[in-house]
Amino acid sequence: MINIGQYNTLEILRDTEPGLFLGDADENEVLLPNRYVPEHFEIGDTLNVFVYLDNEERIIATTDEPYITVGEFAVLRCNDVTNHGAFLDWGLVKELFCPFKEQVFPMKKGGWYLVHCYMDDKTERLAASSKTNRFLSNEDLSVSEFDTVDIIVSHPSDIGMNVIVNNKHFGLIYKDQIFQDLSVGDKLKGIVKKIRPGNKIDITLGQIGYRNIEPNAELILKALADNSNYLPLHDKSSPEAIKEQLQMSKKNFKKAIGSLYKQKLIEIKVNDGIYLV
Repeated sequence: MINIGQYNTLEILRDTEPGLFLGDADENEVLLPNRYVPEHFEIGDTLNVFVYLDNEERIIATTDEPYITVGEFAVLRCNDVTNHGAFLDWGLVKELFCPFKEQVFPMKKGGWYLVHCYMDDKTERLAASSKTNRFLSNEDLSVSEFDTVDIIVSHPSDIGMNVIVNNKHFGLIYKDQIFQDLSVGDKLKGIVKKIRPGNKIDITLGQIGYRNIEPNAELILKALADNSNYLPLHDKSSPEAIKEQLQMSKKNFKKAIGSLYKQKLIEIKVNDGIYLV
């Protein structure tokens, strides 16, 4: 199957006057116009191409790389606005269409907008929407606390910055967790700091690498996140106090906080406790 709006690895079937015809294992074919044909090729070679519909609504392949593919989010420039809608520059000859009904605010020529690329079920054409929230859901989460995730900065709020998590979910970075300039459309790595009631995802831009933390250290991080980033435990705490709060031995506790401290993920204050950095 040849997927429109995505990259496809296809076999070169034949060389014709308009270009190369490429095909998949199901005998579907698509034209790669001469302007995209590589200088050296042989019949039977495979090419990785992007497939979309040209200005005459014909399925076509290109070796150009679009700024966005179907199912993704990106900030694109509006090249023009007509009576039908806005036309966005996405790096290909044919511009990406954004209908008026899919615009949060009316787009203007020369403006930059965060959009989602989707396949219109009625027209079977690729289109863009700046109503990005409708393509996200936190009903069934695919992430857990302390997961490293891909985030895209969406829009600011009174309490922080809203982000798109793994192209699937809503997330939020609180103001006190932002230590760098963020702009709409920025793509970053983040960490799921906490999942609050209602599947609300709190993101931090802290250090990456929580997946590699030993289980006991991960338990401590979770306990810190659940207790306002502080635990009244340290290496001089009694085994009973540690077991009561964390259900682990003092030996395992000291090993775990030592690992977290070396990674600069926690701060240890003598006779006080541990703090999440």
